[in-house]
Amino acid sequence: MKKYFFTSESVTEGHPDKLADYISDTILDEALKQDENSRVAVETFVSKDKVTIAGQITTKAQINIEELVRKTIQEIGFDNSKTDMDYRTCDIDINITKQSPDIAMGVDIGGAGDQGIMFGYACSETENYMPFAIDMAHKLAKKLTEVRKTKEIPYLRPDGKTQVTVEYEGDTPKRIETILVSNQHLATASLEQMKKDITEKVIRAVVPEKYLDENTKIYVNPTGRFVIGGPLGDTGLTGRKIIVDTYGGYAKHGGGAFSGKDASKVDRSAAYMLRHIAKNIVANGYAKKCEVQVSYAIGMEQPLSIYVDTFGTATIPEDKIVELIKNKFDLSPKGMIEYLDLKKPIYRQTTNYGHLGKENLPWEKIIKF
Repeated sequence: MKKYFFTSESVTEGHPDKLADYISDTILDEALKQDENSRVAVETFVSKDKVTIAGQITTKAQINIEELVRKTIQEIGFDNSKTDMDYRTCDIDINITKQSPDIAMGVDIGGAGDQGIMFGYACSETENYMPFAIDMAHKLAKKLTEVRKTKEIPYLRPDGKTQVTVEYEGDTPKRIETILVSNQHLATASLEQMKKDITEKVIRAVVPEKYLDENTKIYVNPTGRFVIGGPLGDTGLTGRKIIVDTYGGYAKHGGGAFSGKDASKVDRSAAYMLRHIAKNIVANGYAKKCEVQVSYAIGMEQPLSIYVDTFGTATIPEDKIVELIKNKFDLSPKGMIEYLDLKKPIYRQTTNYGHLGKENLPWEKIIKF
């Protein structure tokens, strides 16, 4: 069988791009809490001591955006302008308009909010039907945040990244070749102590022992220092972590970002729906791995095309799988929103550590198909 290495990365919720995503999804959820028919397309830009909120919101909701943003930054843990950002003192600039009537004209009658291509993917590598490398990277990133917030590793700050390289034989992950962790820290922390703590309390607490061996390489903060982080160390922007958000590069992505968009935007709703479909194709035994693509035109209800690739693992012909999809699912924006109940304020819980593979989300439900 073919032997190869594949790498995926994840980031913690304090990464500046993820801070931007989380602010955008927090505003979206607040709008949906008050008005489930809210139309939201919010972008967030974070930089030194400044947060810029821009976009379009059409809603009956009354939202104190500045207060919401400050609470969100505080929740992440940014309280020091000398090392990252202070939620109490940062400048917040808001530039919000309403949805263009030219777009609303097509969306109001049930059409797609934009043209585009979307993908969904699933495989049998893990219990949650996600590729192994991105699943491990997310779990490591989430654990970094957990040990920071519980003070188990008290010198960690919010910004961080993980990266996992997996050795495959055919379609099977056999071992982990490399684990890379970079996490912001207080200046008083020693690199030696950090390597020890992260190896013991994060890596070995998360990664199953069978995937680690004497040849697995572990790198912790390879530059030797990561004190300046968050928006002070790098700018952050909504929608820049789309590969982290989906399949870690293991499957295709149509290009559209998720965070800050309500479900009338098919970039988000169709990607979720196609994940649901692909997962159930695998879970129901029709294939060991599956990728589904659809395309939409702005203002039109039904997709222009549906494509399925099972990478030679199908147990029934792929054209039969396409027919099953067409007969089982309504892939219009309205149909997907109703099927997955996407008018609920569920989006803050999607933002970090992957939008896919979390069992509590509606698109992860396994059905008889």
